Amino acid sequence: MAGKVGAWTCTDRGQAMNSGLSALALIAGSLPGSILLSLGQTVVVVCVCFDMVRALSVPRSHRRYVANTVFTTLAWPSILISAVTVLIDAASGTWQDVAGGVFVMVMVIFRWRNGGDEDSWWKGKGKKLADWFRNQTASRSVTAPAAA
Repeated sequence: MAGKVGAWTCTDRGQAMNSGLSALALIAGSLPGSILLSLGQTVVVVCVCFDMVRALSVPRSHRRYVANTVFTTLAWPSILISAVTVLIDAASGTWQDVAGGVFVMVMVIFRWRNGGDEDSWWKGKGKKLADWFRNQTASRSVTAPAAA
């Protein structure tokens, strides 16, 4: 007994859901959506596992360097994937999954923001990448050959 009122859809449970959010929940329930969500959750699990390896490894070791590099690389995608998953769960009305997803997202953000003491491949790359990009996009002046 689902009805539609304006841009809001009334679900069978009596909750009003925005039509865009209901479309998002329907896409998440399809096979391609489920596959994409599973791949995204795999990225989040790998990120959290490398954070655990980073926390348990000896400081200034190669293992910690690799774990910190992988965690730093996967932190942003994991945060974005967790945010999309939380939005889908909120659209579906599964509030326990919303709470769990928010917890994972906040934990990854906290560990990413407060674990900057270690060395990783990304350390100092921001300035180097910015300089490279500036050199690539700089206008090149073409000088005329000297008169003979």
